[in-house]
Amino acid sequence: MIKSIEVPMKKQILIVEDEKQILQFLQRGLTYKGFAVLTAATGEEALSIAVAAKPDLILLDVLLPDFSGLDVCRSLRFADMGALPILMLTAKDERTDKILGLESGADDYITKPFDFEELVARIRAALRRVERIRHRSGKIAIGDLVIDTDLRHVWRADVQIALTKREYDLLELLVLHANHVLTKERIFEQIWGYDNEAGLEIIKVYINTLRSKLNAGGKPDLIYAVRGVGYMLKQEVREEGRER
Repeated sequence: MIKSIEVPMKKQILIVEDEKQILQFLQRGLTYKGFAVLTAATGEEALSIAVAAKPDLILLDVLLPDFSGLDVCRSLRFADMGALPILMLTAKDERTDKILGLESGADDYITKPFDFEELVARIRAALRRVERIRHRSGKIAIGDLVIDTDLRHVWRADVQIALTKREYDLLELLVLHANHVLTKERIFEQIWGYDNEAGLEIIKVYINTLRSKLNAGGKPDLIYAVRGVGYMLKQEVREEGRER
């Protein structure tokens, strides 16, 4: 009897880049590294391919001939594509540009010229973070806050709250470690990746945004800052349909 062998599917990467030489270089290099590669040269083409093919990760150039890569990133996040990692690829190197890229929902921000092996390492790190998220399941409730880790939905006092991918990832990290202080360094490594160029100050930006959404209507704060250390989400935790 001949046993069938299950061959693991290649991770599929969509490269969105209008510079032909860079596009071809990335396509050849990532194919050699064992990825399945899709390509797009415009924002419109990228959105169409992303929705149809549902790639595992997107490499997205900021400067495209039709739309800004930032707008493409925001559109993908609002398209409810789950934990899809998006890595922004651009020649810009200003800190404000990086922060704008991350606030638009990007997972990482890589400037040209870049080291190809470093790029591959960041791609693999982003894919590993997604796999860790997908292996968690169930609902977790903290007071009147409920998060569904399967659907990545959040409610407070039975009202659903719209969060970007990055906001959700940060909230889930705090929830999974409720009543424990997480250092800024640990938060940064878990959510942005240890080699991300954004800087620790980006954490405060996202914490403030989370608070404004979670505390809408005068609800009490759940997120506490521990001066000089980091942040914690504090209240008694109960879990539904989930084993610890």
